Amino acid sequence: MARNAYVTLLTNAGFLPGAIALLRSLNLTGTKADIVVMHTAGVDETALAPLVSLGAKLAPVELLPTSDDFNERHSRRNQHENAPFTKGRKPEFHTPLDNFCKLRLWQLEEYDTVVFLDADTLVLANIDKLFAYPEFSAAPNVYESLADFHRLNSGVFVAHPSQATFGRMQAHLDRPGIFWHRTDQTFLQDFFPDWHGLPVTMNMLQYVWFNLPELWHWPSIAVLHFQYEKPWEKDHPKAGRLEPLIELWRAFYEGRPIPDIASLPGPEAKYDA
Repeated sequence: MARNAYVTLLTNAGFLPGAIALLRSLNLTGTKADIVVMHTAGVDETALAPLVSLGAKLAPVELLPTSDDFNERHSRRNQHENAPFTKGRKPEFHTPLDNFCKLRLWQLEEYDTVVFLDADTLVLANIDKLFAYPEFSAAPNVYESLADFHRLNSGVFVAHPSQATFGRMQAHLDRPGIFWHRTDQTFLQDFFPDWHGLPVTMNMLQYVWFNLPELWHWPSIAVLHFQYEKPWEKDHPKAGRLEPLIELWRAFYEGRPIPDIASLPGPEAKYDA
């Protein structure tokens, strides 16, 4: 597994609790692959000590050298005004422009294959088999209706690092007037139009719990993704509906014994979104 790695990204300390829980969940799967945390100057290095203690290799990276016009179009204010999030609420520490920094993982050429995981995911089963998947593999962005199977979600994906690919990405990314309404996610789907679909169980979005409960099957879920509100936020708007998922996240974050995932109760009813 020396040439494979799981990679996540931290651009501000607001996502640090998520990264801690993610690394603990990965360690519990028994993987022998490296775990790499790319981080920008927005995270104080002393704050990363818990991740190092969990076995992370730190990879300092810089934000992409995008133009001032590009940065303004993708600022939090413009992003939320021009492409508002109507299905859920993003936390205050969410900075849309920082999402493009994910592309830096294509520069990690010491690895043949990387599996990227957002810092708001939990790995519930060993997913080392993903290292055998082709570039670019990602799960569909399904959490409200089956009509969304044609869109990918960039919270989990498989990539082959290559400086040449990264160069082509930079050329494709920052063009006059371009607006990627869901930042890296929209960009990656445009850059890899023939993306390979992973099962939804490799990136089960938390809203499936109340929007599409018929898709929820604990024994099959390998990665749980807390899109929109984060489980470490206090009293977020959907905390009541998502309480069982939040309690599971807390067990990982606090280092408590993890319940038998396959025996957890499923959604009891379909709730209004």
